[in-house]
Amino acid sequence: MDIDEIIGEPLARPVNLPTKSAIYVWGYNQSGQTGRKGKGRQLRIPKQLSPDLFGCPAGANARWLDIACGREHTAAVASDGSLFTWGANEFGQLGDGTEEGRKHPKKVNQLQTEFVKSVSCGAHCTAAIAEPRENDGTISTRSLWVWGQNQGSDFPRLFWGAFTPNTIICQVSCGAVHVVALSEEGLLQAWGYNEYGQLGRGFTCEGLQGPRLITAYARFLDEAPEPVKITQVSCGEYHTAAISEKGEVYTWGLGNMGQLGHCSLQSGDKELIPRRVGALDGIVIKDMACGGVHTCALTSTGALYAWGGGQAGQLGLGPQTDFFSISPDNSSAFFRNIPALVIPNGVQLVACGHCHTLVYMRDGRIHGWGYNSYGQAANEKSTYAWYPSPVDWCVGKVRKLAAGGGHSAVLTDACSLKELCEFKLADSITPLNASEIEDVAFRTGSDSLARLCERLREQLIDSGGDCDHEDDIKSGKN
Repeated sequence: MDIDEIIGEPLARPVNLPTKSAIYVWGYNQSGQTGRKGKGRQLRIPKQLSPDLFGCPAGANARWLDIACGREHTAAVASDGSLFTWGANEFGQLGDGTEEGRKHPKKVNQLQTEFVKSVSCGAHCTAAIAEPRENDGTISTRSLWVWGQNQGSDFPRLFWGAFTPNTIICQVSCGAVHVVALSEEGLLQAWGYNEYGQLGRGFTCEGLQGPRLITAYARFLDEAPEPVKITQVSCGEYHTAAISEKGEVYTWGLGNMGQLGHCSLQSGDKELIPRRVGALDGIVIKDMACGGVHTCALTSTGALYAWGGGQAGQLGLGPQTDFFSISPDNSSAFFRNIPALVIPNGVQLVACGHCHTLVYMRDGRIHGWGYNSYGQAANEKSTYAWYPSPVDWCVGKVRKLAAGGGHSAVLTDACSLKELCEFKLADSITPLNASEIEDVAFRTGSDSLARLCERLREQLIDSGGDCDHEDDIKSGKN
């Protein structure tokens, strides 16, 4: 086979640029959020989405920049700056001007004049950061586009909010009913609902709130709030977390399940302004993610901390034990309000869904835990994955993890010839050739491909040949 046939284009490219990438989506599929049209309500076997679904010829080069999961919709950014969306659409979160769901990816036409750089999905809304395609390079600008529930449009609309026009926006994160955007200068603005203080304004209020800058951050309760430069932000369902330039974590909003990481809260079960998580004092945090009622933080050395609601196992600490600092009487909704060390080292990426968590390890493996009724958190067919469990269906180097309401997604890259060959073989695995490909993979050191074959054989044996999408496996199709 010719190399150009494998990669889909000539080799005239920088060696550090991914030659090809793949999207894997799995889990709950009621609204078609896994991109498999009507093939089953749940898909426990992550399998690469075919380029055909995105209008790309099967042999053409296809690379991806970003992927995000909402409650029941998914969005992905292609290397040409195009944005694709699919899944539920009852609030216009797909950005096509309708409120009709779609079980296959479709390009968001209203952003064709923009080069999309990244995307974020909330429960029922979507936000994207983009720059104009017609740019001579003399002006650096990245603007924000929003649509869906509480965003005033079923189409993407340009949104500056409390930022001045031409502010460079570097990140946006969407919660259940609120959105927070981060500027290059380290400023945050928030808008949406504020019934739990998730907008960080020092008070709660009913109704939809307009955008406003967050200017006060409390390092200690006995000190006056002060400005802080923020480098990253993440929205949970009704809470928010941010990382400062010093690697400190600030949280605010609803804290009834310990998701804020504070021993005590400012106002009942809420924290109304951003407050530093004191238990992480002296620990430099480089990445973080918020789930429905839990929060995870990743240190510069690869250690993972988690806190908040653990009723579905999303903390990765096991079923209810003495580990948990609070166990409400007559309630199975147990939680801990102090960050706990889950994995001591080796973690590179983390993503939190509504009730599950995913991590990517330095050894190239993906692990998940939490609610697993749809297979979104682990390979095992258990309702709850209480501890980190492998998800070994993906081939390639993982560049982005995404977790939604009940589904998960991974974006993987291939740069070397070996990785490209693994991609090609992964597309062709069937029950008839899985053992043969697995043998070749082991002998050539293709660990992820070997694990994929092994998991496929195990799944077929365990199910007696009756898999969640058996027709796809038998035919070797995506």
